[in-house]
Amino acid sequence: MRQANRLVGATLAEVGKHIRPGVSTLELDRVAEEFIRDHGATPTFKGFPNPYGAPFPASICTSVNDVVVHGIPSEKVVLKEGDIVSVDCGTLLNGFCGDSAYTFCVGEVSAEVQRLLEETRQALYLGIEQAQAGRHVGDIGWAVQSHCEACGYGVVRELTGHGIGKEMHEEPQVPNYGRRANGKMLKAGMCIAIEPMITMGDKAVYMDEDRWSIRTRDGKPAAHFEHTMAVRRGKAEVLSTFEWIETN
Repeated sequence: MRQANRLVGATLAEVGKHIRPGVSTLELDRVAEEFIRDHGATPTFKGFPNPYGAPFPASICTSVNDVVVHGIPSEKVVLKEGDIVSVDCGTLLNGFCGDSAYTFCVGEVSAEVQRLLEETRQALYLGIEQAQAGRHVGDIGWAVQSHCEACGYGVVRELTGHGIGKEMHEEPQVPNYGRRANGKMLKAGMCIAIEPMITMGDKAVYMDEDRWSIRTRDGKPAAHFEHTMAVRRGKAEVLSTFEWIETN
C-alpha cells in the first residue's frame, strides 16, 4: 500500500510539472499513464465501470473549475490562466491500490479561489487527525464539515471517501459530513481514503451529459484533495504524499 500510494504522489507531481495555460487535460492524462506504466503499475481508473454509461476512458480524472470530480481528460478542455484543476489518480501496484488527489492552480488564481483550496486542504488534514483506532467515521466527517461550513463553503453529500486495499473502493464509505461518535468504528490496520469535495457556493451538484463529470449546480468552483492512510492506535499513517508536488 505504501509503494502504490507513493507512486500516486510521484505521478501527481509529474503531472503538476505540465500544468500551465494552453495545455489540454488529455495531454496531462498521457503524461500520467506513461509515468504509471513506466513504474510497473496499472492506472486503476482506466476502464473503471460506470452503472450509468461507458467505463472511464482515461488514467486520471481532471476536474476543472466547477467540475467537482470525475472530469474526463479531453483535447477540447484546454487550461487557461486562473483555472483550477483537480487531478485524481489511482494505481494498482503488486496487487494493492493507491489513490490521491490534488487541486492545482493554473497560473495565478483569484484570492477567493486560493482560499478555497487552502481551506479544503486544511479540512483534509483535520479529517486525518480523527482517523484513529477507536474513533468513528462520523468523527472524520464532522471535522471536515464543521471546518468548511464555518468558512461559508458547501460540503458535497453525494460523494464520499472510501476504504481501499486490494480494490480501489472498499468499505467503509467515509463521508465529508457527519456527527461525532457515529458511523463505523475505525480499527487499527484499516486503510481509508479521505477526500473532501468542497464547493465555493451551494453544495448541490449534478451529473454532466458525459455520465461521469460531477458539476456544481451554481457553476461556482470546487476543490478536491485526497490522501490514503492506514488507521493506527494514535496518529494515522498517511501513505500517499503531497511532498513532491509542493516542493517542486
